[in-house]
Amino acid sequence: MQFKPYWHDTAPIFTGASNGPVEGHYDVAIIGAGFTGLSAARHLAKAGAKVVILEANHVGWGASGRNGGHLNNGLSHSFLAAKNELGIERAKALYRAFDDSIDTIERIIGEEKIECDFRRAGKLKLASKPTHFAAIARNFEAVNREIDAETELLERDDLKAEIGSSAFHGAMLSKKSAMMHMGRFVVGLANAAVRHGAIIFENASVTERHTANGKHVLTTTNGEVVADNILLATGAYTTGLFSYFRRRIIPVGSFLIATRPLSEDEVAAVMPGNRTCVTSMNIGNYFRLSPDNRLIFGGRARFSATSDQRSDTKSGDILEASLAQIFPQLANVAIDYCWGGLVDMTKDRFPRAGFADDVWFAMGYSGHGAQLSTHMGIIIADAILGKSDRNPVSGLEWPAIMGHFGKPWFLPIVGMYYKALDKFQ
Repeated sequence: MQFKPYWHDTAPIFTGASNGPVEGHYDVAIIGAGFTGLSAARHLAKAGAKVVILEANHVGWGASGRNGGHLNNGLSHSFLAAKNELGIERAKALYRAFDDSIDTIERIIGEEKIECDFRRAGKLKLASKPTHFAAIARNFEAVNREIDAETELLERDDLKAEIGSSAFHGAMLSKKSAMMHMGRFVVGLANAAVRHGAIIFENASVTERHTANGKHVLTTTNGEVVADNILLATGAYTTGLFSYFRRRIIPVGSFLIATRPLSEDEVAAVMPGNRTCVTSMNIGNYFRLSPDNRLIFGGRARFSATSDQRSDTKSGDILEASLAQIFPQLANVAIDYCWGGLVDMTKDRFPRAGFADDVWFAMGYSGHGAQLSTHMGIIIADAILGKSDRNPVSGLEWPAIMGHFGKPWFLPIVGMYYKALDKFQ
């Protein structure tokens, strides 16, 4: 078993980073070379802006290379809950933003000729309990009627053609959802940004920031840049240098395993529908097939803000047990990869983007960044360029979390709460 992300290990290495010292004056300095930062850089560079990306590790090192590979449309909340919390117009705008996000990714892949196994697969939201199916059915009625006719409600018997498991009681099918190879996409997006004129520095952690003569000055481990604007695109990996955001972002570990490649017969017995799948439990699972027919199986196995080999091993054991419970036919299958990463959660699980603390930002994707971040990078890039505001969460209140200053000490309590909900709901 390899303790590294499957997406990193099976993608080409990005070779387009600048080798020189970090220096110069830029229109925009972007911190973070994930989907948000790279997408914004490409868009800004195409518009003629002088752009630099400062990445503490390597391109795609964070959440953009440590996820389940899903591009799911729809909201993490039920549409009914989002309407209640946000109002009908903003709920619809945010729902459409997820639809638009997948269209944006598909368009960029075509324009830049990125080979990343993109495919419109459809997503199944699987009901783990009969009561969950009733809730899914109520949400489906509202979604199908008000915002997305490309959805379908599947009864338990309908699932036999979709998934080789008797663990579920029905599902909602969202047909616009997609999947791709995340590592190949993030490297392709980085190459595209450089091709259009952006400069990327890897291994360049930002250690200090201040203003001088009305400009931003960013000091890194390898030099210093001056910029007219800053875009913060670091999500759960935001450092204490940006404490405004650290007090509002909850970094939560999300963990994954990938099996050995499955045979054609095994694929037919386990995932005949070949879609992205998400279960309805609060501490649930998500899974899909990789391009080489591995089952990539993930979840919030433990409520931890740590992802290292020791933590990932513990979480991997939990995921293997969950995998065997859902798919008994794979109980003894070899696991080739085990990895984890941090997800940038907000208290209400809605994303945030805009301008605050003297910087532009987009983050708080709450486990749905793989699909939304590329699109939000473009939206914030347009805002920097002075174009019309298309931000679906513009002006959405974002209070600091009481007692939270960076390390989420309260995660074990949250985990116990959700475990109790899963047991009794």
